[in-house]
Amino acid sequence: MVKSDPDTIMEATAAAHFSGLHFDDEYPVPKYKGADKVPFVIGVAGGTASGKTTVCDMIIQQLHDHRVVLVNQDSFYRGLKPEEMANVGEYNFDHPDAFDTEQLLECLGSLKANQPVQIPVYDFKKHQRCNDRYRKVNASDVIIMEGILVFHDARVRELMNMKIFVDTDADVRLARRIKRDTLERGRDVNGVIEQYAKFVKPAFDDFILPTKKYADVILPRGGDNHVAIDLIVQHIRMKLGQHDLRKIYPNVFVIQSTFQIRGMHTLIRDQETTKHDFVFYADRLIRLIVEHGLGHLPFTEKQVITPTGSIYVGVDFCKQLCGVSIIRSGESMENALRACCKGIKIGKILIHREGDDGKQLIYEKLPINIADRHVLLMDPILGTGNSAVQAIELLIRKGVPESHIIFLNLISAPEGIHTVCKRFPLLKIVTSEIDAGLNDEFRVVPGMGEFGDRYFGTDDDGPDQMFKAPIEPKLQQSIHRP
Repeated sequence: MVKSDPDTIMEATAAAHFSGLHFDDEYPVPKYKGADKVPFVIGVAGGTASGKTTVCDMIIQQLHDHRVVLVNQDSFYRGLKPEEMANVGEYNFDHPDAFDTEQLLECLGSLKANQPVQIPVYDFKKHQRCNDRYRKVNASDVIIMEGILVFHDARVRELMNMKIFVDTDADVRLARRIKRDTLERGRDVNGVIEQYAKFVKPAFDDFILPTKKYADVILPRGGDNHVAIDLIVQHIRMKLGQHDLRKIYPNVFVIQSTFQIRGMHTLIRDQETTKHDFVFYADRLIRLIVEHGLGHLPFTEKQVITPTGSIYVGVDFCKQLCGVSIIRSGESMENALRACCKGIKIGKILIHREGDDGKQLIYEKLPINIADRHVLLMDPILGTGNSAVQAIELLIRKGVPESHIIFLNLISAPEGIHTVCKRFPLLKIVTSEIDAGLNDEFRVVPGMGEFGDRYFGTDDDGPDQMFKAPIEPKLQQSIHRP
């Protein structure tokens, strides 16, 4: 159901009614400002056990290629005072005063400002917050705020870009609440029913149902209404796409995200991940990026005869190809390229940092006929973009056409994408994720730390590996100023 004006809401009773679903443009569209993306905030309200969490989970699953965080209003219950605990059966947990709205506002404000927050953890059996436990939540593309009274306070509503009210039959909600509270919260059936009749239903009529008028979308049947949820997700994707760098720069390609890829990113970004696991999962991701990058090379049609005697019309690989790694992190991508392209020539470029505003090229060794080849430039992290610009300018000076360069990396910062794409609009960038931006120390955040140190083990304080000392002087001799 869609709001037609502030006072009139037209209710939909079947999924077919959503065929004409539209959304008002009254809520603000996130705008891209430098490295900051204003998160898209979705409020999901409704009666107890209406299916709000199920709806949120379905939205999160369909938005798997975006960073999404779920914030539950239940986390912001106030801890009961001793006198309230002594008479807990008379306490109304569905009243607006049961929540710490000021802390909720503070957390939402920080998340909208791309700042991490500590969400409290509430113990529903003890009716107290856990003093030693918090849930850390980082800034994300989408923030979903879920709870029975998230529309009650006007200040909270103003922070939302979309407001969804999950409308489920009262008998269904009561049955779900009985099952949830007895199994998950250790309460007896009679107590749940008594609380429902005394507090929950009156609070729904007095505080929750009136907030339905603020909803942009009313969702009958909750998670069972797949048609409506699909349309909601399409709208969210459209809004997010308005500040998507891929819309701004058509030469930026991000490999399609899956839970498998997000899982590997989670592992390599975790500071507790061992070097062995970091290298293993980084190699897997790099292989996917290399394969995707090869897909952007020119191909020619080729016909072959199959073992069945049939003709198969396919394509022939690009023959004039080479790789160039930016020492030293870029060298971690060489094995994946060799595995995909047998016998490929690989050049090297070393750029020494002189602060973050300038770079100094101190070594290069490239194939002699590189001007006649397509070049896969490799560096796992695109941060400020200064090193990439130096390397790309060198390749162009060597005669490589800008359109023949494909820059492969694991993660990119928006600042680096702006720097490279504005300077070289014909070059292609292939990455697996675009991060939030750079911090004050010009490090990509959330990032994964110093990639080269983690990959090659030079951040390890453990004992030196055998032969490590003799190898370093030879490497030092081979890298010299031209």
